[in-house]
This record gives sequence, structure tokens and C-alpha cells, in this order.
Amino acid sequence: MIPQSRSVLSLEQAAHLMVESARSANLHDAEVSLALAIQRGELHANIKRWATEQWEGRQLPGNINRLETWIEAEALQAWWGRQ
Repeated sequence: MIPQSRSVLSLEQAAHLMVESARSANLHDAEVSLALAIQRGELHANIKRWATEQWEGRQLPGNINRLETWIEAEALQAWWGRQ
């Protein structure tokens, strides 16, 4: 469940919530699931992408920056409800 005090979450924060709520086995898998949902248009987000030479850590689909891509808590909750 998303804390009511949070109206916007980074993709990384949303992934942590997925792991905590047992919606995903590990953090990277959760991040990939969110990135794929964003890429498919199933989950609305304010996206920031990495340039290939800037990449840090394991890459996400679409070069989505997990730290600077923002998801509204309501959109995340609605997406979870459709899963």
C-alpha cells in the first residue's frame, strides 16, 4: 500500500513498495516491470531517460532513469489494481 503522505514517487521508490508488498521478488525486477508498463502506456509517468554514456547500474527498458522518473501515487495504485 502506498503511504498517503506520498503523492509522487520516483520509479525507484515505487519499486521498493512493490518489493515490500510482495508484488515483486526483487528490486530490479520491480523496476523493470514499472519501466515496461510505462513504455507500453499502461502507467503514466514523468519520464527522464539516461543517455547511454551516462548509465549507472543495471539498465532499464527505454533507458529510463529510475531516480528521476516520477509516478503519481494514484496512477501507481490504479495500475496495481489492474494487475
